[in-house]
Amino acid sequence: MRIALTGSIAFDYLMTFPGHFKEHLLVDKLEFISLSFLVDKMIKRRGGIGPNIGYTMALLGGTPTLFGTVGQDFDDYRSWLEENGVDTRGVKVIPDEFTASFFATTDYDNCQIASFYPGAMSHAAEVKLADWEGEPLDYVVISPTDPGAMIQYVGETQALNLPYLYDPSQQTVRLSGEELRQGVEGAHSLFVNEYEFCLIEKHTGLSMNDLKDLLEILVITKGEQGSLIVTKDDEIEIPAVPPKEIVDPTGIGDAYRGGFLTGYSFQLDLKLCGEMGALAAAYCLEADGPQTHHYTPKSFLKRFREHFDDQGILDVLL
Repeated sequence: MRIALTGSIAFDYLMTFPGHFKEHLLVDKLEFISLSFLVDKMIKRRGGIGPNIGYTMALLGGTPTLFGTVGQDFDDYRSWLEENGVDTRGVKVIPDEFTASFFATTDYDNCQIASFYPGAMSHAAEVKLADWEGEPLDYVVISPTDPGAMIQYVGETQALNLPYLYDPSQQTVRLSGEELRQGVEGAHSLFVNEYEFCLIEKHTGLSMNDLKDLLEILVITKGEQGSLIVTKDDEIEIPAVPPKEIVDPTGIGDAYRGGFLTGYSFQLDLKLCGEMGALAAAYCLEADGPQTHHYTPKSFLKRFREHFDDQGILDVLL
């Protein structure tokens, strides 16, 4: 199965604050908030939702194709992705622009405050799925990127009769209720965290029962409480895999999606897909940045069987 990934492509600037944000938030003064946090560490990492998902998929033997727009500073990043199995033929360079950048500060509680500069991502709508001349696409992931491009991809996938996974996540607050509803109503699958799920219910007017009728798959991630996979006929609870250590939460949701989608591309049952996502997320949580972890399908499978019983099915990864 050839899966197209349309999420953001960015560089991550990850900083660490040696304290707790909550100690500096004055509830009765939030309308006047003015804070500056002196950080004691900063690293630059390759990131963006599309490449993060694609990197995990490629580690597990998937064949993701990345779509999006980048700046003049993307050459090294492109080489890295290609060397690691991510197809970048759908990526367009925008001259005289810089690749989008994500600035995140994490405190001792793993809470984050972040900002995002779109840069070349503002041109994402210039990349059209209908213009793709490569191998036929089987499935499309619509993840956060330029809001106009997300709306465009919803229309394109529906016009091309391509099933898509709708993953508005960080752009849930930017898209209107009507735009969110259009994305959800035509989707094959919806991936959200608990808070985003509540926002979608509020802004679209769609209840859980409505979503079950509209979607084939609904996945709600719940952090250390695992995830919930909802279908028309079933609800599957997936426990989180305990990390060996917690280093950085950046990109763990993307890693979950990459693990899940790899299982789905191999036509595995949804429980196994969710369990693959849970382990992929744990690997990411143990690493400093969203694409610094590494494993082979063999080592992934060995650790998987320490937590889950696949009855030998995941040998397909080998």
